[in-house]
Amino acid sequence: MRTSLRRALIVAGAVGTLLAVGLTTTTVVNAVSTETEKDRIETYGRTVSVDGRSMNVVVSGEGDQDVVLLPGFGTASPALDFEPLVAELAQDHRVIVVEPFGYGLSDGTERARTTDNIVDEIHEALQVLEMDRYVVMGHSIAGLYAIEYANRYADEVTAFVGIDSSVPGQPNMDTVFPTGLLAVAKNLGLIRLVAHASGDGLDGLDYDDDAREQMSLLSNRNSLTPTYLDEMNRIRTNFADAAGTGFPVALPVLLFVVADNAGNPDWIDLHESQAAEVDDGTVIPLDGEHYLHHTHAPEIADDLRLWEADRRLLVD
Repeated sequence: MRTSLRRALIVAGAVGTLLAVGLTTTTVVNAVSTETEKDRIETYGRTVSVDGRSMNVVVSGEGDQDVVLLPGFGTASPALDFEPLVAELAQDHRVIVVEPFGYGLSDGTERARTTDNIVDEIHEALQVLEMDRYVVMGHSIAGLYAIEYANRYADEVTAFVGIDSSVPGQPNMDTVFPTGLLAVAKNLGLIRLVAHASGDGLDGLDYDDDAREQMSLLSNRNSLTPTYLDEMNRIRTNFADAAGTGFPVALPVLLFVVADNAGNPDWIDLHESQAAEVDDGTVIPLDGEHYLHHTHAPEIADDLRLWEADRRLLVD
């Protein structure tokens, strides 16, 4: 019995030592990599001053119609992520990609990541650019923020276009995320390790090696920062606060939606209901996954042009 106990203690000690050495190694590698990667991040776009901090925006194209692109939660580099769609839209639109605080090359912030604050900051950035009439086009959770934005600045927003955008009342948005544990995992280098093992999911898509490398670098920098974690922490309350809200009735709304959402069989119905709440709402189902702009950029741009052509008010 004593021999078995002794062996068990030896094994446990060895395992503990290996874990300690492993975690020490990943922590050191993460710290060193984080520091050295700073110099490899390439700048793009321009910065504007918002709430005393720098927010990055990228303006492309010279068309008469302005389209403001807003990212889904946690997008490492909105400008690079939207690049295939921007290339299509910029042929006949002026496209403005806004990188909110904590995204892309923008600063982080200690200001609470409530819908009200995020909307206020995005609008301030557009005011610096002297924009007063534009289509808001948003991916994922940007659809939730856009409802508040369109109601608050109804005299500026001419339409909303959603890319598999979030909808008030969608299920499972009351999750309490373990943000404390995630922060520890990042500091220990475990998040970097998992990201390296899982890949970026961009194989076969229209992103060159340089763009993929930059997105990886910015993902390592921006994921699970205090700004990121605060927004994650507030997803639950931001959705709760949006319950029962919708776009202004007179606002034209176009929603590109994943046709078959295995995790939510009511996904199309939720968007159909949202579209039915406005005078002019359209839903276009597309085969694919959540990042529809990765795989359907030409189709989204072409459908938007046709939709705009039927609604001259958008360009008058």
